[in-house]
Amino acid sequence: MHIADINIEARKLVDADSTSYSDADLLRRVNIAYEEIISKLIALNKNWSFGDSNFTSLPTGLSNLTAGTREYQFTAGWLTINSVQILDDEGVWHKLKRVSLKDIEPITEYCKTDGQPTEYAVREDFLLLFPTPASADVTLANGLKLDCQRTADLFTSAQVTTGTKTPGFASPFHILLAYKAALPYAMAYNPARVNFIMAEIIRIEKELLTFYAGRERDTKTIIKTKEITFR
Repeated sequence: MHIADINIEARKLVDADSTSYSDADLLRRVNIAYEEIISKLIALNKNWSFGDSNFTSLPTGLSNLTAGTREYQFTAGWLTINSVQILDDEGVWHKLKRVSLKDIEPITEYCKTDGQPTEYAVREDFLLLFPTPASADVTLANGLKLDCQRTADLFTSAQVTTGTKTPGFASPFHILLAYKAALPYAMAYNPARVNFIMAEIIRIEKELLTFYAGRERDTKTIIKTKEITFR
């Protein structure tokens, strides 16, 4: 479904129009629902990295390193970090090991000498490198590479006007956005529709998650026997 169709359906579900349910309110609620759906799909399967199909590039980002700097803020909208790599002074990428901050406190005393980072930790939306980069050991220009998972490619008001963009997940379940966007309006102005809308959200979302849970059919399950020790 195109965003125009989703908006029409959301309003139809609650007997609203563009005056009673404004474009701005509807856009906000569609995007909230969109991010919620994408987050559930990302969390669903650890073996297969879901990504919004509207993105035209892989979720890999390059950033400059600064000698002696430990903290690097990553891009808003990146939900999880899959891997971090550092480019050494000879142009070779090295994957870093993730560590927990609680295991290395105090941070100021851990890996105090600058060099080639071998480990990283995450705090809020900051990446921390250990040890801090030394210009003699790393390539500073675009020397930090992150492989991440992103949130949804959210709709903009301009795209609503055009009306042709579609959500970046399987088309049979696009209608879920309409139901999720209709629910808050129904709760406030059309309570008689609430139970029906909630039931449809539960039904469609369950089918969506079941569908994506089966996307790894090309991965074989290997059954191994366990050795039994008799005493």
